[in-house]
Parts: sequence; C-alpha cells; structure tokens
Amino acid sequence: MAQNEEYVRKPDWLKIKLNTNENYTGLKKMMREKNLHTVCEEARCPNIHECWAVRKTATFMILGDVCTRACRFCAVKTGLPNELDWKEPERVADSVQLMGLKHAVITAVARDDLKDGGAGVFAETVRAVRRKNPFTSIEVLPSDMNGVYENLKTLMDAKPDILNHNIETVRRLSDRVRARAKYDRSLEFLSRAKEMQPEIPTKSSIMVGLGETKEDIIATMDDLREHNVNIMTIGQYLQPSKKHLKVEKYYHPDEFLELKEIALSKGFSHCESGPMVRSSYHADEQVNAAKQA
Repeated sequence: MAQNEEYVRKPDWLKIKLNTNENYTGLKKMMREKNLHTVCEEARCPNIHECWAVRKTATFMILGDVCTRACRFCAVKTGLPNELDWKEPERVADSVQLMGLKHAVITAVARDDLKDGGAGVFAETVRAVRRKNPFTSIEVLPSDMNGVYENLKTLMDAKPDILNHNIETVRRLSDRVRARAKYDRSLEFLSRAKEMQPEIPTKSSIMVGLGETKEDIIATMDDLREHNVNIMTIGQYLQPSKKHLKVEKYYHPDEFLELKEIALSKGFSHCESGPMVRSSYHADEQVNAAKQA
C-alpha cells in the first residue's frame, strides 16, 4: 500500500471498554514499586484488566524491558539492554505471591547479547516462583534463544508447567514480520522442547491480519502439529503505531470460530481463537486442558 492510502477501519467488535478498578490500579502500583515489567503493559494487551483482577494471571517480562530485536509488529522498545539483574527472579516470585496468582507466565525480551540468551535467569525465575508459590502453574514464553540447544535445555531443566514459543505468523510472511527469528528455527525449538521433556505441553501463537491467506494459516497449523505442539492461540494483529506494519484485514469473530474448529480437528488439545486473544489469554485453562488430553 502507498503511504497516502487509508488504513483499514477498525470494526466495532474490536472496541473495548477499559475497567481500571481499584484492584487493577493497586497491582499496577505494586509492579512499579518492585521495578518489574509485564508484557501485559509493554505490549498494550487489551485483556490486562480481566487477567490481573479477575482471572488472577499475569505475564512477567524479565531480563529488562529493552529488546535486542526490532520486530515490525511489536511495541516493546529496542536498543542496547542493561546488565543482568540476578535479584529479579526473587522479585517476580514475591509479586506472584502478593498478587495471589493461579497462573504465572514468564516471558522476556530477546537478549541476543547474552551467550545463553538469558536462559540462566529464566530458569532461576521458574525455580524461585515455584519455591514461593507451589500451587501456581508456571508457563514460560522465551525467544528462540538463537536456536542454541544448551540454552533451551537450561530452561527446560527447570521444569515449567508449559513451554510457549510463538511462531507469530505464517511461513510466507515470517521474514518480513519478525526480526532475526526464523520460521523453521521456531519449529525446531518447539520440537526440541518436547523431546527434552515429553510430559510438558508445548504451545504457539500466530497473529492474523498481516496479509496471510486461510491456506497459509492451515499450513501453519499442520507445521505446528507435525512438531508435536499441543496448544495454539490465534489473535488479531493490532498496529501499535504508524511505524509498525499495517493491518491488512480485521477478521470477523465467526472467522476466528472457524479457525478454532479447524485447529481442534487437527489434534490440538486446546485452541483459543478470537479478535482479542493474545498468547497468554486464558492460559490457566490451556494448561488444564493440555494435562487432561
């Protein structure tokens, strides 16, 4: 599209009403006091109020808030990261306890500047959360850690309840949408995680609305299933700013329902699919569904 062409108008079903109740604002204040970052805030997730205040789930972003990659869909800032903070795992664990979370997702900015891709801090955060919150399920959402086997093994040895790594988009668009990450490397990453810890469910997510076709999406489903991925989430891409990729299409809720039915027919134990769905949306339900499968 030319720069002077109109953007696709956002449909009514994507308009959300924010609910900044006292519980939510109190939790946000605590995050700032503990110098913690959440992808819920950094990625401007539309479900933050429901997850924090109602479902008792949250996604913590460790290893700082500056990413070494500049993916064209992501709102997280990029640049030169700060030094590692080895006290961060305990702060995350304390916050999970104070928030009374049932399910905690631990994600991170990409740290290509580190030899282990941040796997050491990642693993220690899992262990710290588990020590202080034995009844909280833990999901990890790492980058591909440059595809290094030892880095993934360090993380999987900490035994999270679920390993989530997002393939983000279909093969045809991957190189344009993602920075440094590769479609096949993500598939290999997910496959290796399953080989290391067969009992731990694996999960991946894609955004739609970037110019993919229905056939592209179905092919991605097939690729994920061929690499033994158990759970899939599908959500609408929303442009964070004018500097990011444009939305080519807004999918109707009925189309998301159809994609969910197709995914389940492919053998996924759970598929969350909808306009507002993000990778960690209803993550607590997904863990339970995978365990029962």
